[in-house]
Amino acid sequence: MTTTFITGANKSLGYETARRLIEAGHTVLVGARDPERGRAAADALGARFVQIDVTDDVSVAAAAADVAAHEGGIDVLINNAGVPGPHVPADELTAADANAVFDVNVVGIVRVTHAFLPLLRRSSNPVVVNVSSGMGSFQLTHDTSRAEGRAVVPLYTASKAAVTMLTTQYAKSLPDVKVNAADPGYTATDFNGHSGPQTLSEGTDAIVALATIGADGPTGVFRDRHGAVAW
Repeated sequence: MTTTFITGANKSLGYETARRLIEAGHTVLVGARDPERGRAAADALGARFVQIDVTDDVSVAAAAADVAAHEGGIDVLINNAGVPGPHVPADELTAADANAVFDVNVVGIVRVTHAFLPLLRRSSNPVVVNVSSGMGSFQLTHDTSRAEGRAVVPLYTASKAAVTMLTTQYAKSLPDVKVNAADPGYTATDFNGHSGPQTLSEGTDAIVALATIGADGPTGVFRDRHGAVAW
């Protein structure tokens, strides 16, 4: 039985990923900051809720301890929690805005990965999936024929570029763990007012595919539902 822990799993991409992996036979732990929403999501899915605030060292450590006590370890970690940041002109962005976005989207991945690595290493096939975005791709954000090239969201895009690079560096540094990044693509979620043309199922295709790789699977790759993402 594969045990998978997902941050930000109470809604949107995280919830759909949890649903699909449960359907595929995984034991899924629903990680969420809000206890009420997290428990409701876990109950609806038939999963176990674990409270976690990825911006808080104490909360992350407590979540890892909770999983260690109940499951003993995990096979897959999906770092899905993320925030879009403020929708304001670039000249109105502040250092506080940047700190808030990077603390969730980038530093949060470091916090959670650090805390859960000992649990992952108890698996015979440990896998980490970081939910990044084509919005962090130099190539895609310079292509005005694509949504990534027309949107201007400096902090979100910069944070996702950092997530992808962090992924490649973890993959090099952790040869015993497969670490990959997924680009959901332009999917209808709360982030974009449900304006994306992709369904939640389509948006989770790459996440699910990378979460279910076997022992001979890749590491250090950045993929969307169609294949490798140029960045």
